Amino acid sequence: MLQIDHISKTFNPGTITEKTALSGLSLHLPPGDFVTVIGGNGAGKSTLMNSIAGTFLVDNGSITIDGQNITKWPEHRRAKYIGRVFQDPMMGTAAGMMIEENLAIASRRGRTPSLRWSAPESNRTHFRELLASLDLGLENRLESKVGLLSGGQRQALTLLMATMANPKLLLLDEHTAALDPKTAEQVLRITTNIVESRHLTTLMITHNMRDALRCGNRLIMMHDGRIIIDISGEEKKHLTVKNLLQMFEKAAGSEMDNDSLLLS
Repeated sequence: MLQIDHISKTFNPGTITEKTALSGLSLHLPPGDFVTVIGGNGAGKSTLMNSIAGTFLVDNGSITIDGQNITKWPEHRRAKYIGRVFQDPMMGTAAGMMIEENLAIASRRGRTPSLRWSAPESNRTHFRELLASLDLGLENRLESKVGLLSGGQRQALTLLMATMANPKLLLLDEHTAALDPKTAEQVLRITTNIVESRHLTTLMITHNMRDALRCGNRLIMMHDGRIIIDISGEEKKHLTVKNLLQMFEKAAGSEMDNDSLLLS
């Protein structure tokens, strides 16, 4: 479903602030793969996700989604293939619009806009069913403005909106990092339910090693713009944080020095 071959990205080339963020990175995800991505600051995690989403173009290599080479496509053209949830709960929804209106827009993702009303009564029933699956009581608040929701409710709604049109690829960019522990756990549970029930191919960046170990069927660790660890199946199920740190030190030749990652 996702095939990345030897992509590279250097920011500010030829200047004193030159930074190589991705260095010949390759990654292949079959349909239904749920991959968690970890690594220290500057490892290249966000650059990888932004490269896939089209926030900026890579210098070399290719990116293919479901057989379509999207390497040179602008961000808006990739939108019908990709769903994305950001770290900031305020992104991904329109605060001044009702929940119903946000869902109506999300349901038409990738389709040509028209002047028809996007939320007939049949859609409202569908929206209530989807919201009820979140178990947050939002199914009775279709006409509430999204700006009135809590951070956790808004992030759960964003997740629902990002997956309504069944994207070929779901990108989760540390989407629980800005939430308190209890709310983050709730959003993570909703995430797992949606991804597994719909068999969505998913790439999830997380700053929490334990979340990376217990979510998904595959884990990759990045360092200096490369993937240095790629674990899946039974090996991942029996992995511990201590084992993971030992594997990092062996692969990277240095100790993990990112405090936020270790404290998580």
